[in-house]
This record gives sequence, C-alpha cells and structure tokens, in this order.
Amino acid sequence: MSEKVEKIVLAYSGGLDTSVILKWLIETYDCQVIAFAADIGQGEELDSVRGKALDTGAAKVVIEDLKEDFVRDYVFPAFRANAVYEGQYLLGTSLARPLIAKRQIEVARTEGADGVSHGATGKGNDQVRFELTYQALAPELKIIAPWRVWHLSSRQSLMNYAKEHGIRVAATQEKPYSMDRNILHVSYEGGILEDPWESPPEDMFTMSVSSLEAPDRPEVVEVSFERGDPVAVNGEMLSPAELLGRLNTLGGRNGIGRVDLVENRFVGIKSRGVYETPGGMILRVAHMAIESITMDREVMHLRDSLVPKYAELVYYGFWFSPEMKVLQAMIDETQETVSGTARLELYKGNCRVLGRKSDNSLYRRDFATFEADQVYRQQDAEGFIRLNALRLRIQAMTEKGRGIL
Repeated sequence: MSEKVEKIVLAYSGGLDTSVILKWLIETYDCQVIAFAADIGQGEELDSVRGKALDTGAAKVVIEDLKEDFVRDYVFPAFRANAVYEGQYLLGTSLARPLIAKRQIEVARTEGADGVSHGATGKGNDQVRFELTYQALAPELKIIAPWRVWHLSSRQSLMNYAKEHGIRVAATQEKPYSMDRNILHVSYEGGILEDPWESPPEDMFTMSVSSLEAPDRPEVVEVSFERGDPVAVNGEMLSPAELLGRLNTLGGRNGIGRVDLVENRFVGIKSRGVYETPGGMILRVAHMAIESITMDREVMHLRDSLVPKYAELVYYGFWFSPEMKVLQAMIDETQETVSGTARLELYKGNCRVLGRKSDNSLYRRDFATFEADQVYRQQDAEGFIRLNALRLRIQAMTEKGRGIL
C-alpha cells in the first residue's frame, strides 16, 4: 500500500471479518494495530475478544462498556422520534455505528494513532456510517477500508485466510450468515439468507422464541415514560440499559419483535435482513400509546411527516450532520408532554395496547362521549363542514359549467 500509516485503531468485534482484518492490517502496513471493542450489549461474545485480538497480533486491546451510552444517547432519541426505516426496521445496527466510530476516534487520539479502520464491506451501509462519522468528527485521520482494497472477495475466502493464519473464528460453511448483535437487536444477513424465498432457520434466533413456542397465557407489562423516554417497567425505575434489557427478556420469551424484510441499502442494493428487536418493539408500541393521549394533533402530524427523513438520516449514517441536530431538537420539543404509563399485553408474537394514562392527557371523556354532554354543540359541525367543503363545491360548480360533470 502506498499510504504510510504509523498506528491504526480498528473497530474490532472478534468476528470473522475483523479478525482477518486485524492480521491483514499488521502484515500490509507493518504498523501497530490497536483493537477497539465497544460493549453495547453483545453479551458473552466479548468474553474472548481480548485474548483473540492479542493472539492475532494486536499491540493493545481497548474494551469499553458503552451500553448505557448507547441506549441513553442513541436508542432513546430515535425512539422519541418513533424512527423506523421503510416501515419495519428499528435501526438497531444503524444506531450503534456512530457511537462506535465516535469512541474509536477518541481512542485514536488518546493513543496517538493516525489511522482508523473498520470491517464493513464495500457493498453495505456500515462503511458509510463509520466513515461519515470519522470525517465529521476527525477529518485528519486516515481511513482504511480493507474490503475495498484487498484481494479477498467473499466470506469463504476470509475463512480460508483465517485457517491459513491460525485465526480462531466462529463462522462455518454450515452457518455462514453474518450476525450483528447489541442490546437493541440482533441482525442476520448473507449466506443462507440471501434467497428471499427461503425461511430463516429457527435455530438461528438468539433473543426470542418462536411464537409457536411462546407461553399459552398472555403476559401484561406496564411501561412508564417521562418526556418521551421510558423510565420504569411495572413500576420499577431502571437505568436505560437495564430497562431495555428487561423488556428484551419479556418480549423475547413471548416471541415479540421478529422481522424479516428486504430493505433498500444506501448504496442502491436491495438486501434481505432478519432482525430480532423484542424490547424495542415493546417500547415503540408503548411510546405511541402515550403520545396518542398527550400530543397535540398538529404537532403529532408534523412530527410524523418527518419520521421517514429522520430514519433515513440514521440509516444512511448522518447522525452527526447539521440537519440531524436540528431535526432532533425539534423532535425533542414534541416530547415535553409525553409522560405517562402504557399497559400492554404480550402474547405469541403480538404486542397489544390494553390501556394508557397520563397526567398530561388531552383526552377528555366529556368531549368524546357518545352520551349526552354539555360541552359540545353538534349543530356547530354543519358550519364547519360547509366551510371545509366550499372549495369542493366551487370546483364542482365550475366543472358542471364546463360540461365535465
């Protein structure tokens, strides 16, 4: 490689791609490589990361627990916006990348590194998410994207490379799909999932049971919110990561949160992804239930019109863009009154609202009732309708005069 780099910080997971990349960077650039691993809820997957990275040649391994940061500063803001990409994807991977990249930059500065690297492929979204963050926060750092420059062209070639270099990896020919996990979700893509007609194997899932295997009795859960953020489950106050973990357990054992979709990647390719987001699904339903009684109609409709744009910015990697900052500020303003408790029923893959209450509720039974009331004059509706119909009447009269009607 023509570019000279003295020290590289690699976003390292210990999986197939980054394990191979770690060795490849050392051999290709003849420099120190620091492996940075962010604990954002992978669970047991990080247990062996340090030893594996050192065995593969890392000069240093930095592992940081960022679960609370992830949920508080990335997941909750997106859920305040009810962000969902293309109607189904709750952005579990998309939300994690800017946090990892941001902290990776901070490690690079602390360690005196002049380069950063990641394991994203040249076909995917993650390369954009990582590199937009790098360039937004540290444009002086050199960026190395191995998938765009090396000779390895497939997961099979990576497995062969790993075997030749004695690198321990979990991927096999029997289970070659790619898997990304954090406290919000698990995603699966590639390998046996590349045929969108084929059903995903049941033994692939890790966070949830099949709806067929879920309990035969429903489970009721209450989720409480303050200013748009969840703060308690069944009356127990919890930290952000603890709360999401609790809902993952509840949702997972009831088969909540599985999604199988073909999505449009930023680079223009359609990709089949399978996701598990049990706690996130519960949060979304509960949050919308509280909003339904606490948000003004026009404010809600304006915010809802911006959700596709918000989700696109997250999905495409523009978390640290000026437009995202402005949009988040507007979203957060809409959440000032969104406090209360939602009661939900979890049953065999379904999450259903049973009730909602709030001290800020705009719902007035004395106005909404079908029974006799003293606060609403039904005669007023006639003028309301006639004024709203005026332009329609004029249009009809004009068309009739022209012989169209």
